[in-house]
Amino acid sequence: MVKGEGRNILAFNGSPRPAGNTSYMLESFLEGARQNSSETEMIPTHSLDLEYCTGCLRCNVLKRCSVSSDGWSELSAKILDADVLVFAAPVYFHHVPAAMKKMMDRFRSFIHVQITETGLEHTPWQRWDKDFVLLLSMGSPDPMEAEPVIDLFRFITSILGSENRLHVILATRMAVIKQLIKTEQELNDLYVKLKIPGDLARLDYPRNREILEDCRNLGFHLGTTQIKENE
Repeated sequence: MVKGEGRNILAFNGSPRPAGNTSYMLESFLEGARQNSSETEMIPTHSLDLEYCTGCLRCNVLKRCSVSSDGWSELSAKILDADVLVFAAPVYFHHVPAAMKKMMDRFRSFIHVQITETGLEHTPWQRWDKDFVLLLSMGSPDPMEAEPVIDLFRFITSILGSENRLHVILATRMAVIKQLIKTEQELNDLYVKLKIPGDLARLDYPRNREILEDCRNLGFHLGTTQIKENE
C-alpha cells in the first residue's frame, strides 16, 4: 500500500494471469494514481477468502451480509472507505471471470431491495459518491462483445447512487499475454502466426501504447479529482 495525500484507491485484479494484459492496464492506472500520492491497494480477486452469495436476503434486515465466516466484513469496509474502485478483468465468454463475479454478487449486501408491483426498488444503506473504473482486455476486436460486463457495472453504479461515476477503458484484439507491450514487429509475427492480417500490427502497436497511456492518465486524474461525466 502506498500512502499519501491523494484519494483512496482500491483496485481489484480479476485476471488469473499475473502477466496478462489486464495486469498491465491496471499497473499503468495505479502508476498514474501514485504520481498524485494517492493511497492505493491492489487485490487479486482469486486470492480473496469469500463465500458465495446464497440469496438469503437477510442483508435486507441486518444491513450487512449474514455470512460472517469469510473475509467479506473486512473487504466491504475497505470498499466503503474507498474514493475510487477499480475493476480490471479480461472478458471471458462475454463476462468477468468467476472470482470477480463471486465478489460482485456480495455487493447485494450494500443495498436494501424492495419488491414492488412493477419491479425492484434499490436503496443503498450508505451514501455512495465514488469513481468506478472498469479496465477490460478482450480477444474480440468488437467492443460490443464487452457490453454485458459494462451493463452490469452501469447497473451497479446507478443503484448504489446517482452521484457515482463510471469510467471504462477497453483493450480489444488481445490474443496472448503481454500483447499490450509487444513491439510492432513482435505483433506482426504474432498476427501472422494467428492468421490475423499482419498489416493490423501497424495500427495496433500505437493503439496499444495509447491504451496504456489512457489508463495512466485516468489514474493520474482520478488520484486527486472527481470526474463528473460518466464515460
